[in-house]
Amino acid sequence: MIAAWIDRGRIRVRNDLPRPSLEPGEAIVRVLVAGICGTDLELLRGYRDFSGIPGHEFVGRVEEGPSEWVGARVVAEINITCRGRRFEPPCFPCANGRLTHCLRREAIGIRGRDGAFAEWLRVPVPNLHRVPEPLPDEVAVFAEPVAAACRVLRQIETDLRRDVERGRVTRAFVVGAGRLGQLVARVMARRLPRLEVAGRSERSLARARAAGLATMSAAAVEAAAYDLVVDCSGAPAGFEVARRAVRPRGTMILKSTHKNELSVDISSIVADEIRLLGSRCGSFDDALSALERREFEVRDLIDDRLPLSAAPEAFDRAAEAGVAKVLLVP
Repeated sequence: MIAAWIDRGRIRVRNDLPRPSLEPGEAIVRVLVAGICGTDLELLRGYRDFSGIPGHEFVGRVEEGPSEWVGARVVAEINITCRGRRFEPPCFPCANGRLTHCLRREAIGIRGRDGAFAEWLRVPVPNLHRVPEPLPDEVAVFAEPVAAACRVLRQIETDLRRDVERGRVTRAFVVGAGRLGQLVARVMARRLPRLEVAGRSERSLARARAAGLATMSAAAVEAAAYDLVVDCSGAPAGFEVARRAVRPRGTMILKSTHKNELSVDISSIVADEIRLLGSRCGSFDDALSALERREFEVRDLIDDRLPLSAAPEAFDRAAEAGVAKVLLVP
């Protein structure tokens, strides 16, 4: 089969890879469309010393597997846990319902598993979600990043609900107007109307304004002005903006993954009593429901569609300033 392949900081197209074979409890999915995200670009830059087929945002159709799934149009959770790998007994996180923190976790296109920038991929059946019929592929392909954005909202509602209800969270702020930042801001704006977005790219900020969001340049951010700050920048400079923007006793939610370590003034975090929350994967049910109800637009984030055979050019396009989503079509 044809697939995009990352190795030693280079991406190329290979046509000599075998089609994946069916394993018990799994399904073979033909990829219909896949999206390039910031993590894929970080893998190319050396994140996790990755080698193999990347890609974890996709829509596909089940070609082999349990009869009730064959023919279904699907998306898939990326974390392959004890449940998907059929481990008994499950690890402590899995046994307590914290599947995304499985101690034996693999991740599609990131860690231990080939990804979706290929004609086919193998996915555990428990990871599959059926795509509602009204959703076109170009909308459903956003299920994984929208789920990650919805995770922020879930954390606000569980960890900060009392502060939100009592009016202690009056100003919220998203740093980074790129692929994920746009989605996080659109999801959060449903709950927190006084939300602002900062970024470096005027093209990205214009896109956010067109979606009805208030924006500013990163250089214009007011210090210690926000109760809740979400860093989606993917850059150390963005983290610094987020830290500067949060008020004492405020909350920072960190969405970015970095190839290199960050330098953090921990003493200032302690002195200002800043609450730090990591945030990663979220509920696909939440995401698919939000997309089906058209709670916000996502198609305006698509900047290009390229064939899988043009994967290197697609990665170059996705790395351009202000470009949001580039889709690969096998």
